[in-house]
Amino acid sequence: MEWLHITTRAKRQVVDLTDQLRPLVPAAGNGVLAVHVQHTTAALTTADLDPGTDQDLLDFLDALVPKRSWRHPHDPSHAPDHLLTSLVGTSLTLPYEGGKLLLGTWQRAVLVEFDGPRERRLVALCLPTGDAPSGSG
Repeated sequence: MEWLHITTRAKRQVVDLTDQLRPLVPAAGNGVLAVHVQHTTAALTTADLDPGTDQDLLDFLDALVPKRSWRHPHDPSHAPDHLLTSLVGTSLTLPYEGGKLLLGTWQRAVLVEFDGPRERRLVALCLPTGDAPSGSG
């Protein structure tokens, strides 16, 4: 098991994790890399990170939040941060083969910050699935 610490710099931010996750994958074998963020106001997903698409993602997610009174007892203005995290999710599973993450051409693994700036803690675990050659099964 590996631990990652990510520092965000803005209230809403998309942070590319791909290059930090690649070294966690074993040099040989097949499997999945499971990553989990241990917070209720940050999420994990994959995204295209062409210039501006990170802000497009954040704008899209913000547009999903209705303007209303929230019942969150700790801080009602904080409720959308929790809800967006629940919607996107706190875990990501990425396949790997022969030491390489099997991401699509434009896919990047990202952390989506909804309540920064903060330090976020992630746990990652490689789960081997066997050595079947690519394309079988």
